[in-house]
Amino acid sequence: MRIAMWSGPRNLSTAMMYAFAQRADCAVWDEPFYAAYLAKTGLEHLMRDQILATGETDPDKVIADCLGSVPNDKAHFYQKHMTQHMIPGFDRAWISEVTNVFLIRHPARVIASYSAKREDPTSDDIGFRQQFEIFDYVRGLGQRPIVIDSADIRANPRLSLEGLCDALGLSFDLAMLSWPKGGNVADGIWAAHWYGAVHNSTGFAGAEGPLPELSGEYADLESKNLFYYNVLKDFSK
Repeated sequence: MRIAMWSGPRNLSTAMMYAFAQRADCAVWDEPFYAAYLAKTGLEHLMRDQILATGETDPDKVIADCLGSVPNDKAHFYQKHMTQHMIPGFDRAWISEVTNVFLIRHPARVIASYSAKREDPTSDDIGFRQQFEIFDYVRGLGQRPIVIDSADIRANPRLSLEGLCDALGLSFDLAMLSWPKGGNVADGIWAAHWYGAVHNSTGFAGAEGPLPELSGEYADLESKNLFYYNVLKDFSK
């Protein structure tokens, strides 16, 4: 099985990749389209040169690898995809050949977390609209997408992962609930900047507190993206 896990940044996506990496039957891939996205858009992200030097910049070659042989002859291939990386001009037909899961998080939490690492995020940076578009595309294929909220995972990791595995047709593996401190060999080169919290963890963090209260442009950004989150949240119920 090829699992495409679609989320924006700061959505618990790295912890989820680590959880699946603990399964003996699963290979994982960290943000396959990141280099291609930077090459196409010309955006000046931190570590841009290193990402371009170490990643595949041809989106068609990335797609071929997403659908090709599973690394290390594993039975399953978990792909951590960032929705903002699927820009216009990148073929989406391949999405019909994978099992699509959507990992969501309230935009107030995403914006607060993202802006602590990279100032002045835009809607294009945080991926809610793109996530909604891919979700809508998958539904148009006649598939029923799987949607899971990071808040539910943090509140009860075992229950949430058991439910996710059941929806995927996989047996639950207790190994998914913990991982060694210090990172994973599958980490992208950008991990040094973005993955500090998960590198210092050995499992999912506990339940989150109240939503952060945003102001000014960040509050406007939350308002613009709340619709997309709510649509997927309602679908997950």
